[in-house]
Amino acid sequence: MAEIIRAAIAGYGNLGKGVESALLQNPDFSLEAVVTRRDPASLQPASGAKVVKESEIAALKGQIDVLFVCGGSATDLPEQTPRFAELFNVVDSFDTHARIPEHFAAVDAAARKGGNLGLISVGWDPGLFSLARLYETVVLPQGKDYTFWGRGISQGHSDAIRRLPGVLDARQYTVPIPEAVEAVRSGQCPELTTRQKHKRECYVAAAPGTDLDKLTEQICTMPNYFSDYDTTVTYVSLEELRTQHRELPHGGFVIRNGHNGPEGKYRQTMEFRLDLDSNPYFTGSVLAACGRAVVRLSRKGETGCRTILDIPPALLSPLDPAELRREFV
Repeated sequence: MAEIIRAAIAGYGNLGKGVESALLQNPDFSLEAVVTRRDPASLQPASGAKVVKESEIAALKGQIDVLFVCGGSATDLPEQTPRFAELFNVVDSFDTHARIPEHFAAVDAAARKGGNLGLISVGWDPGLFSLARLYETVVLPQGKDYTFWGRGISQGHSDAIRRLPGVLDARQYTVPIPEAVEAVRSGQCPELTTRQKHKRECYVAAAPGTDLDKLTEQICTMPNYFSDYDTTVTYVSLEELRTQHRELPHGGFVIRNGHNGPEGKYRQTMEFRLDLDSNPYFTGSVLAACGRAVVRLSRKGETGCRTILDIPPALLSPLDPAELRREFV
């Protein structure tokens, strides 16, 4: 049997619970602890794992092999992942694409200082969609790729809204523009702006007395999140938000239209698609598999930071190479 991987989860929100569920499905993992900024007595993890106050996380050093950092990309992960990478091997799902290079640099420096390995920005996008874009581009170098998300709730964008003053809770739906999808699926290679591919629908419960016009402007002009999109903000009661927008579905697809053969004679299309009932539980499953790879690479002496593009696929699986060849090749 494979050596047991001792894991901990930092943050017990939707994503943290998704990682916990995934670890329970993988017998080569043992969840040792859940780390929280809340009162530990207020949490009862489904796994029965012990709960540790974040301020006491250093006590886990030497007791775990990998820490899954499950905070939000807006403000949590840029601070938490580098700090934790000095102490542990870490995996996170940082999803602000424009800021990945600077996040990578920060985690790389911290992980090297601590002699650890960090894997950032894994999930489905960035993550599996990143791999799809790479595979499609190298197979069809003459062509154009398109990524569409939704219709579904973006955890990162919803979290970014919740961080604004006056917001009690929020859900943000990413919605593909049907005309753009149709043009791409028909084999065309249209030039599409960010605004032409998606729109964003925000449902927000605001505290009494909040200046809604000002809040709407703050949301719609938020860089890296909403400023490049046609964004609508609908204000609802907290009860309506949590009953009508309780579930967290998502999904999307990566399409590449390319040409090859004599004089580009042959039109070729590649597509990778996801249809998810639960964004955080699916993302948690991706993080779990990536955690296995991080521990294996760390045990070989690797340090610093990586993205999913740097991970050999075989290291994601609990199967040994002979089993992988029999089952998947």
